[in-house]
Amino acid sequence: MPRLKKLKKAVALLLVVGLLATLVGCGGSNQNQAKEVKPEDSIIRITEDWPVFIDPGVGSKFSDSIALVNTYDTLVFPKPDGTVVPHLATKWDILDNGLTYRFYLREGVKFHNGDELTAEDVEFSMKRLLDIGEGFAYLFTRNVAEVKAVDKYTVEFKLSQPFGPFLQSLVRLYILNKDEVLAHIQKNGQYGEMGDYGKNWLLTNDAGSGPYKVKEVKMEEYVLWEKFDDYWGGWDADAPKYFKLSGSVEPITVRTAVGRRELEITDELQPLENYNMMDKIEGVDVATFLNGHNLNMMLNTKKAPTDDVHFRRALAYCIDYDAIITSIYPGSSLSKGPVPAVLPGHDPTIPSFKRDLEKAKEELKKSKYYGKLDQYPVSLSWCAEAPEEEKLALLIQANAAELGIKIEITKKPFGSMMADAQKMETTPNASLVFVAPHYNEAGSMLMSRYHSSSCGTWEQMEWLQDENIDRLIEDALATVDINERFEKYAKAQKAIFDLCPTIWLFDQAEKRAYQSAYIYWPTAERALKKETGCLPMGYDQYVHDMKVYPEKRLALL
Repeated sequence: MPRLKKLKKAVALLLVVGLLATLVGCGGSNQNQAKEVKPEDSIIRITEDWPVFIDPGVGSKFSDSIALVNTYDTLVFPKPDGTVVPHLATKWDILDNGLTYRFYLREGVKFHNGDELTAEDVEFSMKRLLDIGEGFAYLFTRNVAEVKAVDKYTVEFKLSQPFGPFLQSLVRLYILNKDEVLAHIQKNGQYGEMGDYGKNWLLTNDAGSGPYKVKEVKMEEYVLWEKFDDYWGGWDADAPKYFKLSGSVEPITVRTAVGRRELEITDELQPLENYNMMDKIEGVDVATFLNGHNLNMMLNTKKAPTDDVHFRRALAYCIDYDAIITSIYPGSSLSKGPVPAVLPGHDPTIPSFKRDLEKAKEELKKSKYYGKLDQYPVSLSWCAEAPEEEKLALLIQANAAELGIKIEITKKPFGSMMADAQKMETTPNASLVFVAPHYNEAGSMLMSRYHSSSCGTWEQMEWLQDENIDRLIEDALATVDINERFEKYAKAQKAIFDLCPTIWLFDQAEKRAYQSAYIYWPTAERALKKETGCLPMGYDQYVHDMKVYPEKRLALL
């Protein structure tokens, strides 16, 4: 009996050991399987506000720009110092005293469908942009008189007048595949024989040659791209295979995704508290860098009471700017006029607005609304996708109340703010909006923000419509000599400052949390080194130059 009991114990022990071994083996197998690197693990996921327009003839805002720079190629490519370098064009000639630009294209560049990119595609892309008249078209409508393919690999632009920063502006001419677009036009559209110019198809498809091609679009949610293996620019071995731009910017959603390693780079719209919390996650850092953007409180100069320059100045001098850059948007710097300090052509002699209640009261007394402020409340809209703006709106409301000015605050989705901006009557007295240059020079900001041609867009809710300002901007942009052009930019900036159509709150220190443990992001590296300069909107998220290490990501899960 003792031997039988021992035998039973031994058998039972062997069964337990075997079972444990099986469980450990299964667990190890599942664990190894879970940590196996898959192609879809090589991905860069970024959040940004929706909508996202991936059509180069339509898109122009932040999310659009990120999409476009990754999907399409341009003739030249921007550098942080404001210069441009060859890209699709290997070289160019400037002729006729700056009225003719001739570009020589790189041969063998393939579109995503395999077609070769030629001068005809460049010609078509410019003509399409001008015909549609949306997006970045404003950069060229006043200046480009003619574009033609000279031969297969040579394209020529003739300008109606000199345009000093023409080369810099070409970072916004994205080249489409002419044949593919024409194959997808819908008849009976608004563009005559061109129908809808392929706009409907290009809502969810691309016709580009850029490093990434559109794989899937889920409207109101995300766009997914995959690496274009035949990209002419070549690939680093660790370049991301996929790129995803998501419209999910809700703070808890973003923070959770970062913690689960399901998001590589966040949007720049998160509350400060969220950045601080994400910065504490292992392997996550927050990149902070001056980006050439500034936050504007746009004042409708055609609606009472903000139609009065003294009333506008009173508002400007009552705001607590120090509280803004220390508590709400730390790391940012006080703006000096309409052009951010990092942009070439900025005038550093323009002063920053500072809180001065006595000066504010003096200006208010000069206003035609003094003594009847209760009859003229000020409507202020802030962007729902940028939650920190609520704190700013409340601060401005409290500061204005010290002068007896009543501010009525409204939270609005950016799409609604864009719709409001289309008519003077629907544009509120004040709107909080981040703006950015479309190319790296002061003229970009001046033209898109204060020239009369930009009225009716989200970029100019001031409805300034000042003929003198228009002339100053046009004269500066028509100046080929860069030093003379910068002197004229300075004159325009001073004239705009005197009119006070905007309260320039601060030059933005953009913040984005990112997975520093397993991705390489050139912009974050420049920020760590405190390098000067900036890239045009969207180019900081140029995924082709990023790297991702999936095995390091899996080790963190």
